Amino acid sequence: EENIRGDDHYIVQCMDDPLSEKTINDNLMTLFTALNAAFQSDADSITAVIPQFPYSRQERKKTREGITARQIARFIEDSGANRVITLDIHAEAIMGFFNSARFEDLHASQIIIDHFLSHYKNDNLVITAPDVGGAEKARFYSKAMEVDLAIVDKARDYSKAGVIESMRLVGNVKDKDVLLPDDMISTGGTIVNAMKLLKDQGAKNIYVACSLPFFNGNAKEALSQSYQDGILTKVIATDAVIHGKKFIDEHPWYDEVSIAPLFAGVIHNINAKRSVSELLR
Repeated sequence: EENIRGDDHYIVQCMDDPLSEKTINDNLMTLFTALNAAFQSDADSITAVIPQFPYSRQERKKTREGITARQIARFIEDSGANRVITLDIHAEAIMGFFNSARFEDLHASQIIIDHFLSHYKNDNLVITAPDVGGAEKARFYSKAMEVDLAIVDKARDYSKAGVIESMRLVGNVKDKDVLLPDDMISTGGTIVNAMKLLKDQGAKNIYVACSLPFFNGNAKEALSQSYQDGILTKVIATDAVIHGKKFIDEHPWYDEVSIAPLFAGVIHNINAKRSVSELLR
């Protein structure tokens, strides 16, 4: 048996795996068990590499719900991890849930931008935030790609979960191609509604950029229908959530970009005691 005493140990665990029958909680238990095994084996440092941080949308108290993201942070630390590496965390407040473990939040934006610029046209493009919460990410895209910015403003009915009363566009997309960047696609409701509004406002080709393509519920069907209706052109997403070759072949609207080089670069720099700041853009 291999001895890891005194080693720097990196444990990579996928949480949301559409190609497996295992649940997120199954994968969490696998992670906790592996972390604790490394801790009990006296590894010098233990890093949990989890591209999708589980329960990240439950980072604050809501009616009759627990703050599950905080519980997950405690379990990860209690299992022995002293560093966590993840991708585009949904809420930065989660970093504060860790008492001692260092937290590295990687971003897929630059990788997606580089891919877009090398595969799609950029001369008639507007970056549009799908909601006000996505404005900061959209501004990064706008500045990096040197194109204009627009924002979809939503009025919500807070008496009902997930209900949007109205939407309006701040900016001009008439006769323009549009790129909608978001951190994740869950059910796809926000993105689909935003795309419909943009089409009504005269947008031409509509692209969606996404770090975490969860595609929960009827998201795949909704996006496929948008593609068939001529609303959606492409979803450009990372393989942080792996859907597999069969899915890619069957869905012409889906374009997958690998974030493996990003994680590999960060792990290499950490292990070599080098700065990772340039890789965290």
